[in-house]
Amino acid sequence: MQRPGSNISSNIMSRMSVFENTALTHSFAEAENLSGEAMMSMSSSPPPTPTGVQTDAEGLILPKKLINPCMENTDRKELHRELKFNARIGKSVLNQKSELQRAYDKQKERHAAAEHQHHSPDSEIVGGIPNLKGELGRVILERAQKHEAAAQKHDAEEAEDRQYVNPEYLNVRAKLRAATAHGPN
Repeated sequence: MQRPGSNISSNIMSRMSVFENTALTHSFAEAENLSGEAMMSMSSSPPPTPTGVQTDAEGLILPKKLINPCMENTDRKELHRELKFNARIGKSVLNQKSELQRAYDKQKERHAAAEHQHHSPDSEIVGGIPNLKGELGRVILERAQKHEAAAQKHDAEEAEDRQYVNPEYLNVRAKLRAATAHGPN
């Protein structure tokens, strides 16, 4: 085995030499049948590994992947499963559409609804307004007609009042307004 460079501290180097010499020490100890005291020394044998720890051929402990409690959470797993399902069927649950795309979709929905109402047999047109049915439609139509009649009557009265106004009076009044607007000179 190669020795690492000089940038490793002497303490680490001494620990590494203990592990490198372990195999040699075990074979040497068995060959000479040393007493139990020699077997117990710290330099001659490695510390026992805890149970459940995996080691490789050289006796090094293999790293184990840590458990992430967030990833093990059942609520998170269900949410992730639902998001994957919605992504697979093409449903956007996060509403990630642009404003333009949303406006376009809304316009398409309105157009489709208008087409549906236009072609449906139960749609009824009352007074030029679609989908006004029954008693409510009749009352609204009557009130609209009364309002229109009152507006026509008011317009006729104004036209009649203008007929009796003297045009000379209007000219004099306009001159007076112009003179007072400019102020006294």
